[in-house]
Amino acid sequence: MAINQNHLFEELNGVKCAVVEKNASKERVEFLKRILEFNRYTVVVAASPPPKPIPPKPVPAGAADTKTNTEVATTMAAELPEIQPETFTVGVTDTAFNPINAIFGRLLKAPGGHTVTLAYWQQKENEPTDDVPYFETKK
Repeated sequence: MAINQNHLFEELNGVKCAVVEKNASKERVEFLKRILEFNRYTVVVAASPPPKPIPPKPVPAGAADTKTNTEVATTMAAELPEIQPETFTVGVTDTAFNPINAIFGRLLKAPGGHTVTLAYWQQKENEPTDDVPYFETKK
């Protein structure tokens, strides 16, 4: 168990891993896996547990006279979307890895050789272009 929420550990597929990201989509998993494997980390991907079901709302007193609780619960369950998006937990076997320190410490490289920036990590940019730290830029 981690001391704080910034450095999480979890057992994924029987291997103790440092958690990189939870509830990631398939596209996000492929993006992170490409970056992490380029930086020579062993990546472990496991399916995230399904979200907890939402309990049915209590039946108002007036509605209890017309329908039973099971009928109301069945009606509400039919209204909820049955297909939940499939999400994954991404981890690396190096338990000393911390994604926040790796990004802001400029330790990760993109497959093109550029430094991974926060915007690129969050997929706000298509290509990492910032190789010069902000404190070295000349104005």
